[in-house]
Amino acid sequence: MAARMIQSKEDYRFYLEADRVALAIDRKRPALFQDEIWKFQRLLRRIEFFQNCNTPRLRQIIYFQSRHSFRQLSVKLGFTIPPNVFGPGLSIAHRGAIVVNGEAKVGENCRISQCVTIGTSTYAPGTTPCDLSPTIGNNVFIGPGAVIVGKIEIADGIAIGANSYVAKSFKESNITIAGCPARKVSNNGSRYCWHRATEILRASRIVNSH
Repeated sequence: MAARMIQSKEDYRFYLEADRVALAIDRKRPALFQDEIWKFQRLLRRIEFFQNCNTPRLRQIIYFQSRHSFRQLSVKLGFTIPPNVFGPGLSIAHRGAIVVNGEAKVGENCRISQCVTIGTSTYAPGTTPCDLSPTIGNNVFIGPGAVIVGKIEIADGIAIGANSYVAKSFKESNITIAGCPARKVSNNGSRYCWHRATEILRASRIVNSH
């Protein structure tokens, strides 16, 4: 199931830290002339926080400034990624065209590569984008050039191969799918594709609480 949205300051901080861990960045703050993808993700989370939570008028000014910076960086990096789609632990692998429909829902620890499209299938009378958009589970790896479209479900732990076209649901967890159209090609899922940031953070909280 896709993760819930940021609903509090605590959620906001958790999302920021999970994204930082997922991107394997050691610094607490982005470097001035580096870390553009991390800067993009931080702005994305800030906008989500301001949109979803009641904030004082002064913070609304910061929100509008953030939206302007977010749009500029989106164009520079080639990303069309709306707020409130991705759960915590998002890891964008590279700059380059990524197009995501705003009604799609993606869970925790998604690793998404360049030239990926997550969108709707062809409209039919009486349907809306919400009726036609994918729901993607936790810990999913999306390879370069993948296209994921339609009212479909992608289970937890799936790895999607490069240049795959995914237009049907895959509800078996921890497998690899690939091809055009996509099909199951392996029983090995996404386990070793990248950092499962939320698992790391929650485990460290348990250790630190003892």
